[in-house]
Amino acid sequence: MKAFGITDSGKVRKENQDCFRFDIPETGDICTAVLCDGMGGAQAGSVASRMAADAFMFHAANSLDAASSAQDMKNILVEAVNYANIKVYDRSFADFACMGMGSTLVAFVATEKRCFVANVGDSRAYLIAGNKISQISRDHSLVEELVEQGKITPEEAQTHPQKNIITRAIGVEASVHADIFKMKPQSGDILLLCSDGLSNLVSDAEMLEKVKDAAEVEDACRALLDTALERGAPDNVTVLIAEL
Repeated sequence: MKAFGITDSGKVRKENQDCFRFDIPETGDICTAVLCDGMGGAQAGSVASRMAADAFMFHAANSLDAASSAQDMKNILVEAVNYANIKVYDRSFADFACMGMGSTLVAFVATEKRCFVANVGDSRAYLIAGNKISQISRDHSLVEELVEQGKITPEEAQTHPQKNIITRAIGVEASVHADIFKMKPQSGDILLLCSDGLSNLVSDAEMLEKVKDAAEVEDACRALLDTALERGAPDNVTVLIAEL
C-alpha cells in the first residue's frame, strides 16, 4: 500500500481550514486515513479540522491492525469519529474564540481483505477500480437532500446557491452519526478522499482521468490540485489518494 496527500489554501482564501492525516505502518498491510474541512470564524475552522483529524487518527491508528475483524474495524471507526466529535465539541465550549466551530470528516481504514469508509459532511470518498470511479460517501448537505426529494436535479445541485450548506458536521452537537460503508477492495484499487474545494471544480470523470494518467499517487494528487488551481480555486483544496 502507498498513499499521498496534498492541500492548498486556493486562489482566494488566505487561510487553509482543510486538514488530512494518514498512516501506513512498516508492515504495509493496513492504511488509515482521514480528511477534514473545517468551518468557523477567525481561525476556528482550522482548529476544528486539525483537532478532528488528530483525534480520529489517535484512536483509529492506535487501535487497528491488519488482524482486526470486520466488526472490530467498523466499531473502531465509529468510535474514532465519536472521539473526534467530542474533542471538537468540548473545545468549542471551552474556548470562546472557537464557539460554533465544526468540521466535515471523511475517513477510511483498509487492508487487503476489507475496507470501511466513514463520512460526516460533504467531503467525499471515491473508489477507483479499473476504469471506473464511484462515489462511496454520501454528502450530508442541503442540496443532496433536495436531489433525493426530487426538488432539484443533480445538474442543478452543482450551481445551487445553497450548495455549501451541510446538514451534519463534527463538533456541532454532543453526538454525531457517521455513515459507514463497507467494501471488499482488490489489489490495485485506489481510494481518493477530497474536500469540496476539489469536487466542486473537478468532475468525477476528470478525477478518474487524472489518476489513471499518473504514474504515482503523488503525481495524481498534484495533477488534481493543479486542475483546481487553474480553475480559480475559490476554496481550500485537499486530496488524498491511497493505492491498495
